[in-house]
Amino acid sequence: MSLQSNNMAFKTPVSSIDELQSLFAQLGIPADYPTTSGLPFHPEPGRLVDAGHDMFQRPVQLTPAALQAWLAMQAAAARDGITLQLISAFRSVAYQADLIKRKLASGRTLEDVLAYTAAPGFSEHHTGRAIDIGTPDSQPLETEFDGTAAYAWLTANAEDYGFLLSYPEGGTGMICYEPWHWCYHETIDAHLLDKTEFKE
Repeated sequence: MSLQSNNMAFKTPVSSIDELQSLFAQLGIPADYPTTSGLPFHPEPGRLVDAGHDMFQRPVQLTPAALQAWLAMQAAAARDGITLQLISAFRSVAYQADLIKRKLASGRTLEDVLAYTAAPGFSEHHTGRAIDIGTPDSQPLETEFDGTAAYAWLTANAEDYGFLLSYPEGGTGMICYEPWHWCYHETIDAHLLDKTEFKE
């Protein structure tokens, strides 16, 4: 079965690890990845909303709460003279599989690809709460982002809006350092819900 035909099978959200095994086999991902990667399984959310377009003018989606928090954080940064750009948001399991396939086709090894891209089913982007953030004075998805004013602002303020850096420098997980990758955690920003930015 081709990867394309397998992707067509994922017309509904993947709800269990078992559903991923045939896809893993096609991509060459070891069957024990769920236990050896140290990464949790991330089901796709039940509801997503349109979140405009990313910096490449591609349409993007987030969960309603994550979108609200992102817009509030982006606006707050702008008031401080900081431009935050959305590089990537929700990705389906099928999209993640295609992304890995393209990277492998470019000549990269599976080990190298999986150091920066989680296997299908294990990417935080599946949750609709993870975003990759950029800024005009830095190349997107490069570690140089951590030297920007935008990264310094995020380090000081992102948690106030529910966003945490998922893959910090020196982390022990399988995914390498990604200063651009932040994930919204609804439980840590409940105290901000009555702030002006969050009012309907």
